[in-house]
Amino acid sequence: MTREEMVNTTRAILAKAGFDVSSAINIRSICFDVVGRKDKTVLIIKVLGNVDAFSRENADEMKIMADALDASPILIGETSSSGKLEKGIIYTRFKIPIISNETLADQLLEEVPPFIFAAPGGLYVKIDSDTLRQIREERGISLGTLAETAGVSRRTIQMYENGMGAMIDAALRLEEFLDTPIIEPLDPFDYQKDDSVRSHEVSGKGNSTGFTPLDRLVNIGFSITPIFRGPFEAITRDNDHNMVLLTGIGTEESKLIQKALIASELSNLAHKHSVVIVQKKHSTDSIKSTALVTDDELRKIDDKSELTDIILSRSTKK
Repeated sequence: MTREEMVNTTRAILAKAGFDVSSAINIRSICFDVVGRKDKTVLIIKVLGNVDAFSRENADEMKIMADALDASPILIGETSSSGKLEKGIIYTRFKIPIISNETLADQLLEEVPPFIFAAPGGLYVKIDSDTLRQIREERGISLGTLAETAGVSRRTIQMYENGMGAMIDAALRLEEFLDTPIIEPLDPFDYQKDDSVRSHEVSGKGNSTGFTPLDRLVNIGFSITPIFRGPFEAITRDNDHNMVLLTGIGTEESKLIQKALIASELSNLAHKHSVVIVQKKHSTDSIKSTALVTDDELRKIDDKSELTDIILSRSTKK
């Protein structure tokens, strides 16, 4: 299956499951391919045939995007150096969950969640640690008895009770011995935000992003996170008002409309706002819901609230 076919399959699964789905982002070297939203669940998805091609830099930018869009990042793949990605298993690379389209379909369409995750050393399952401890204590079962039953050490049983994943065989032996389900389903969209992504932010007057228009935003009080593998150049935050802007720089006229349309579609899905800073004034002050602000206008603004008002007024003209 080609990557384009994989992307189309992913989009079809999301749509069938009731997600609002973005167009495929057909731009080379972009850190994601599809964004989908259903209720409060927002997914930012990269699709690769071989997941070994997924780089740390790509993962970092997906995390930045996920943080900005209040989304869960996920990588859809077919194979790795170890072979085909198996149905019902969650893999990870650089802390980004990886699943196959088959697993995605089971999760969203059949309501059959994965139960197995891959980690160094093999395949594991998540144990309901509270239930395991409660049953052991209520029945007066010793750590030694459970350890002998599962074929592990007493210390390992204690670690299971503290939330550590278990090898599949050991978990099944414990379930059979206790005659109680203790293996828990997994949620591939349960992403824990990486606090380190905010370390990429540039804020404070005089600090530089390397882009003059973005530096002007920093100087009037915004925080900027540059994006190098996105369809726009930065995530702009007004931390005082908890506002996020998808921010592009329209230096190439031929790409301006494409950039604005993509930013508009993504900002609408994520319930955010988008702006493209352009070099010269256009016949319209917005493209779809993406506000257009000229360099000249930006130079005259010295208060971020003024710019925010301009963006909000223009971004409502869809």
